[in-house]
Amino acid sequence: MTLKTVKVGSTVKVTKINGSGPVKRRIMDMGITKGVELYIRKVAPLGDPVEVTVRGYELSLRKQDAEIIEVE
Repeated sequence: MTLKTVKVGSTVKVTKINGSGPVKRRIMDMGITKGVELYIRKVAPLGDPVEVTVRGYELSLRKQDAEIIEVE
């Protein structure tokens, strides 16, 4: 399952980040790494962006970035 499909109010754990190069590096630099827990705070009406809490701060992710983050 990807981060894009998770319901608001859920807490999930990152299992894998698909993708390569600068996109993957940017996501990891924001604190989203394997094993970290994410709390899904809000999703905009059209699904873009997704707001999550990670490592004690709030972060907004584009829909295309949320698609490459696999969670459980």
